[in-house]
Amino acid sequence: MIDLNNIDELARRLSGLVPAGLRESREELQENFKAVLQSGLSKLDLVTREEFDVQRAVLLRTREKLEALEALVQQLERPPGAPADAAGGDATH
Repeated sequence: MIDLNNIDELARRLSGLVPAGLRESREELQENFKAVLQSGLSKLDLVTREEFDVQRAVLLRTREKLEALEALVQQLERPPGAPADAAGGDATH
């Protein structure tokens, strides 16, 4: 969810930029700015920091599992009796 305090602050700043002659309707402008900002941000496909961190942790665990499986596949593909650090190809000395 978007932090509404940040939207309120931005709306206040925008209404503060309005020329002095139009400041009588400052509260109305501020509410309009706030509504436009909320509407625009709600159309974006944004996630919270918490959701991002959860997905990042899932990705890291998945990467660790993938690396472990790749190592296992390499081990299973080695010919019997080959050293553990062999690359599996023809080695020339």
